[in-house]
Amino acid sequence: MVEMRRLLVVKPADLGDLLFVTPALRALRETFPHARIDLFAPPRSAFLLRDCPYVDEIVAFDKYAFDDPRALLSPRGWWALARLAWDLRRRRYDALVIPRHLTTALGALKFAALALASGAPIRAGLDNGRGWFLTHRVPDEGFGARHEVEYDLAVVATLGARTRDHRLWLPCDERAEAWAEALVQHWARPLVVMHPGSGAYSTARRWPAEHFAALADAWYARHGGTVALVDATADITSVVCTHAQAPLVDLGGRTTLLQTIALLRRADLFVGNDSGPLHLAAAAGVPVVGVYGPSNWRAWGPWGAHTAVVHRDLPCQPCFYRGHSLGLPDGCPDRPCLTGLAPERVLAVMEQMAKR
Repeated sequence: MVEMRRLLVVKPADLGDLLFVTPALRALRETFPHARIDLFAPPRSAFLLRDCPYVDEIVAFDKYAFDDPRALLSPRGWWALARLAWDLRRRRYDALVIPRHLTTALGALKFAALALASGAPIRAGLDNGRGWFLTHRVPDEGFGARHEVEYDLAVVATLGARTRDHRLWLPCDERAEAWAEALVQHWARPLVVMHPGSGAYSTARRWPAEHFAALADAWYARHGGTVALVDATADITSVVCTHAQAPLVDLGGRTTLLQTIALLRRADLFVGNDSGPLHLAAAAGVPVVGVYGPSNWRAWGPWGAHTAVVHRDLPCQPCFYRGHSLGLPDGCPDRPCLTGLAPERVLAVMEQMAKR
């Protein structure tokens, strides 16, 4: 095994994908307990791992600002990249770990530039034919050939890093926990948390709000308890409440991320679309039911023992991240994979999960 003193894990990802890398970070920490392990991630999601015991420092960089190639043509863009390259090189990393699919030629070029600019002699990652700059390669068999957690673990395994604990890591904030405990102490059980939203990158992942309303009504009629809705904003949760007859608790836009995590820890069941909160719930150990349409559930399904995915079996599914291609983030205009997924099917899976 090669001695590692300084490592940088490059994971420019949103909440769910960033959570998926935590078992790989744990493997690095357990294998190289005295090494410095830094994480390269976007500011809008990196704070989630601010107190992660497997990470010494987060190198925050807004990679989304450079998704448009025109950003590379501006002096300001070049200056930001030059400062980043200088910062990485002065850190003298022994290895860069890039658990990331090289989906596009431009994306592969940016990762190659980052890796080579760092000066790290060891560069581990996924290779789908574009990983010429990598020294340690894991064959990329396409989205869904393995779960993303398994891909990430395979990349660090090329450095000899392994762990028996493949659970996702979540932060725990005392003030948020106290807030959630005070909030739910008088709520009727069972407590079901629903998340009808999704990240802005692909709103096509959203099961219709009317279906969530019908599901909430059917669950409440049969089981009572409390049904709470969470989302970053109240835009979609308010629509669900408008269509529902059951007395729902609308927390849309009213909780911080840490408060949402604390609330999820106290839930009896979670139902939601492919999104960050779904993966937060799975990491919290809550029984999870994920509703999937265009998304690739084999790649980004909820990770954990008490999870289930509900989807239709259409030949066009999944159309988002399929094979080695980005596919259709916006899905097709009609989205029959979601509009045709009946609330009764999701309810049946919810009831099965509630019995476990």
